[in-house]
Amino acid sequence: MKELYAQNKLKTGADYYHAAMILQHSDAADDFLLAHELCVAAISKGDARAKWLAAASEDRFLMNIGRPQRFATQFRCDGPNCEFHLYKLDETVTDELRKALDVPSLAEAKAREAKMQRKNQ
Repeated sequence: MKELYAQNKLKTGADYYHAAMILQHSDAADDFLLAHELCVAAISKGDARAKWLAAASEDRFLMNIGRPQRFATQFRCDGPNCEFHLYKLDETVTDELRKALDVPSLAEAKAREAKMQRKNQ
């Protein structure tokens, strides 16, 4: 995928979106950042599916460099038999911005966290 990107083979919004989805599943912070940038390109080319992924890839990048996430898309479980919880969060992002990026509200994210924790009990 990175070769296709480097060779300027990504052309459509869907190309950029699919490339970003692949990078989102990497394990390197730089790949998450590139995924975010590819999502911005996908959105600018008319692929609205990339909105949520733009927020999620930014959150995953921030989480992997030890900074608080912004959109409440990332949940973490640290160790065996642990409960999933929202990764630390910068709560200054508004639900209106979350909505613009097709991300659930903060209350919905916290409800999902509680549901995941109940499921593990």
